[in-house]
Amino acid sequence: MKMLLFDVWALMVLISCSGATEELFEVSIWPNQALVEYGQSLVVNCSTTCPEPGPSGIETFLKKTQVSKGPQWKEFLLENITKNSFLQCFFSCAGIQKDISLGITVYVLKEPPKLVILELQPAWVAVDETFTVTCQVPSVAPLENLTLTLLQGNQELYKKNFVSLAMDSQRAEITINVRAQRENDRCNFSCHAELDLSLQGGTLFEGSSLIKVLRIFEFSQSPQIWVSSLMEVGMAEAVSCEVARVFPAKEVTFHMFLGDEELNLFPFWEEDTVWANATVRAMETGDQELSCLASLGPVEQKTRKPVHVYSFPPPILELEESYPLAGTDINVTCSGHVLTSPSPTLRLQGAPDVPAPGKPAWLLLTTREEDDGRNFSCEASLEVQGQQLIKTTVIQLHVLYKPRLEESGCPGNQTWVEGMEEMLACVPKGNPAPAMVCTWNGVIIDLEVPQKATQNHTGTYCCTATNQLGSVSKDIAVVVQGLEKGVSSTIFVIIIVALGVGVITVTLYLNYRPCKVERRKLPYRQTETNKEEESQFAFQQAEKCNSHNC
Repeated sequence: MKMLLFDVWALMVLISCSGATEELFEVSIWPNQALVEYGQSLVVNCSTTCPEPGPSGIETFLKKTQVSKGPQWKEFLLENITKNSFLQCFFSCAGIQKDISLGITVYVLKEPPKLVILELQPAWVAVDETFTVTCQVPSVAPLENLTLTLLQGNQELYKKNFVSLAMDSQRAEITINVRAQRENDRCNFSCHAELDLSLQGGTLFEGSSLIKVLRIFEFSQSPQIWVSSLMEVGMAEAVSCEVARVFPAKEVTFHMFLGDEELNLFPFWEEDTVWANATVRAMETGDQELSCLASLGPVEQKTRKPVHVYSFPPPILELEESYPLAGTDINVTCSGHVLTSPSPTLRLQGAPDVPAPGKPAWLLLTTREEDDGRNFSCEASLEVQGQQLIKTTVIQLHVLYKPRLEESGCPGNQTWVEGMEEMLACVPKGNPAPAMVCTWNGVIIDLEVPQKATQNHTGTYCCTATNQLGSVSKDIAVVVQGLEKGVSSTIFVIIIVALGVGVITVTLYLNYRPCKVERRKLPYRQTETNKEEESQFAFQQAEKCNSHNC
């Protein structure tokens, strides 16, 4: 009986001790939160308060290696962690086992700017067309902690988080469509990503995409070429290529070609119109093509225009002799240039007939002195592509003749006024131009320098004009008249003219008066008639006096 009582007591003691041990020992794990980058390793420490622990360890699907241990702890290395998982750390004490769990969160994050990728489709967008802005993070986790924000400059366009996506997804993307307007040109677009792991014991990771620049354009009209449909070979011709309603106009580039030859261009722009000017010189005749290529961003437009290149040099005008003597017979010939095709129609000024196409025009002329300096013109007309073209050549005839001293250019009687600056007026005619020499009392005088006239200058001057064909002389009588006599004569003439006008006025007035009045005024009329006769007599006497130098 005593033995039975002892066994019962011992069992009760043991049960009471086991309960005390279970209540007293604890199991803990470090770290208590685990945030691991994708593919990396984690060191986990399991420990207990049990003084003499029994079997212990960790349970996990991850690759584990015990790296260290102590009486109440063990440390494990978990390698190549690629997904979220849980592990249990357990210890037994006096036959009692306790465990604790640890959740491991795996995050995926590449270094900026590879973290965030921004795409603009297309990079050049036509006005009013739609373009796409896409932002993606190709490899990131956990997505429920990610936020993406699309930005235009500093303005927020769109923002999205990914809480609702599957836990095992590692790809995030947002896409929006925007209608292009001119004000969007050269706008900067970017995408900003935030991965907030602060609740998992981590930190806030941020990344931004590279900035993309959007280009907006408007290019709805084809280029227009401005050039004449006819071009003369070897002659410079201005050409222009223009594009209207284009944006941005100043960024349009031009290339112009005549056949295979590229032209040197000078571009200009104003508001929504741009053009390029060039000078072209065609060196071959025939049908050719002028082309203009206008480019803006990804768009190119080309325009072609045919041109016809012709050859039409001026006609040839020939004088049989360029400097014939007066009275010489010469031929004047007008002919087309050999490079003109087809043959032009010719017309020679002064020729009686128009020759047939391809035939020259000519004129037989007997030269006269009056023909010196005469211009002859030769006109050639040619029809090219339905257009009538005209070229003219002018030549001047020079007729050689002996000097002449005509009365109109060299008066034989000349009157000078005493005290006034005077020159001998004598201009010869002749070709070549004659040299002129005038003498007075054996002294040569200067015909270009005026001199103050005195009574001593009265006399006869001898002038001689000479050229290669001969010479001619003429005597010129010069009379120097006193200044007072000249003034008196002028006043006298004015008085006589005034009296004459007065007499005519009175006569007309009396002739149209009634007879009665006329009879009463008869004595006065006779008096006026007498005065008129006296005035006429005085005028005649004055003329006689002047003619005799009285």
